[in-house]
Amino acid sequence: MSSAESKHFDAVVVGAGFAGMYLVYRLRKMGFSVRCIESAGDVGGTWYWNRYPGARCDVPSLQYSFKFDEQLQQDWEWPERYSTQPEILEYAKHVADRFDLRKDITFNTKVESAHYNDNSKQWDVATSNGENLTAQFCIMASGALSSTNYPDIKGIRSFKGEMYHTGAWPHQKVDFTGKRVGIIGTGSSGIQAIPVVAEQAEHLHVFQRTPQYAIPARNKAMDKDEEADVKANYKAFRDKIYRMPGAVLRDDTVKPLAEASGPEEIEEVMEKAWQTGGTNFLRAFSDLMENTEKNDVASRFAKKKIGEIVKDPAILEMLTPDYPIGCKRIVLDTNYFQTYNRDDVTLVSCADHPIEEITEKGLIINGTEYELDCIIFATGYDAMTGALTRIDIRGRDGTTVKETWKDGPQAFLGMAVNGFPNMFTICGPGSPSVLANVITHIEQNVEWISDIMAYMRDHNKASAEVSREAELGWSAHVAELGDASLFAQCNSWYVGANIPGKPRVFLAYAGGFPPYCDKCDEIAANGYPEFHMAG
Repeated sequence: MSSAESKHFDAVVVGAGFAGMYLVYRLRKMGFSVRCIESAGDVGGTWYWNRYPGARCDVPSLQYSFKFDEQLQQDWEWPERYSTQPEILEYAKHVADRFDLRKDITFNTKVESAHYNDNSKQWDVATSNGENLTAQFCIMASGALSSTNYPDIKGIRSFKGEMYHTGAWPHQKVDFTGKRVGIIGTGSSGIQAIPVVAEQAEHLHVFQRTPQYAIPARNKAMDKDEEADVKANYKAFRDKIYRMPGAVLRDDTVKPLAEASGPEEIEEVMEKAWQTGGTNFLRAFSDLMENTEKNDVASRFAKKKIGEIVKDPAILEMLTPDYPIGCKRIVLDTNYFQTYNRDDVTLVSCADHPIEEITEKGLIINGTEYELDCIIFATGYDAMTGALTRIDIRGRDGTTVKETWKDGPQAFLGMAVNGFPNMFTICGPGSPSVLANVITHIEQNVEWISDIMAYMRDHNKASAEVSREAELGWSAHVAELGDASLFAQCNSWYVGANIPGKPRVFLAYAGGFPPYCDKCDEIAANGYPEFHMAG
């Protein structure tokens, strides 16, 4: 298709998860023409793909939802404290139906390239269905956790049985009854899937590289009185969430460890938090994530709890972490550790002896072949950057995002990259992103981006590019906070450690959601001085 045949829009949006949907809604409402490109067959983003057994959100349902429409908040009812993948996907579909979003979304289509044309000050976007689009703005709503990671294991294509990835699960039901199943990985998706798969499989082998802390979810049916109280004043509820470090409601009256009367009170507070369940366990005292000495109080308690559940001393040793709790993403579980008391579950450590090879019949570790009928890869994602670097995105001088980020990603506020005018990213590297309630974060990012677009329209500006100075300054600030935190002490996907050759950079802003929002508001109020705007 020639450039004359290209379809033009004010904005092309990549991805129709919650970020892409809200962008379509808001930009359309502000009078911008928009086309969203989505590789899946419907809306939902990560909740469209992550259909693995046990998939569930770790943010309470009443908080993991949109606030932009009051009637939507009032009408939708969540059945459980923590919503399952099917429930969240139904919610996403309901939002798309309610606001007629699909008419501006092209499904089952990938963006193959997005090149900035400095002469026209437009983005030229080519898709897998042969369309060429042009747009003033290119907005990447492709997700921080959407680019699935398959480990580079010899013979991975030779296995004759069934292979699955938790991040790209089949739409039809998978039945493991009577089968020998192996699951590789014990991160969030693995910990959620393992107890469910164990209930079906004839035998389950869990191949673990690093043991994990897991906090009981204590999931339950939605408390209808609590739901009614929240809905009676949802705005105040949301406003309070916006002032929380992770944009997740917590008890802001908790005290620091030093104010505890002694070991008995510390034990009592920790036990109450454990029994309540949820990620707020790490906030039983206000300073548990401040340093390793204080964190050790929570780490020791969690290890003790694991020891009370797991019966076999050898298995317990393999399951006990040796790093600070919380420096890897905290996982909520339901009967995860109890699963290892089953006779039909075998835990295999890959820490000292990695998987050597995948064969036709199974896989080999330390010379032993484990024969399997199914292999599940619960090996996560190329987090925060993978969805961008896997697309041919070229900026002002023809340089790709991948080349620009070869030594580690740098993005101002996680939303703008020097050299890429009029391109914005939602929850990108350098934003709170994976450390925050993602839907709340998405709404804030979408509103900030759409506001700068409106500012440019009102001031007759064709392009906006963040300065290199501003980008470097923000990236240095992000790095400083990350290096000073406990997050930097672990080999985790937070620092890209799960992807061979990926630069070790702490990818998220660890300063908390409220300071981040305040910085964004300050920049907007001052007329976006960090951006060079041209007519």
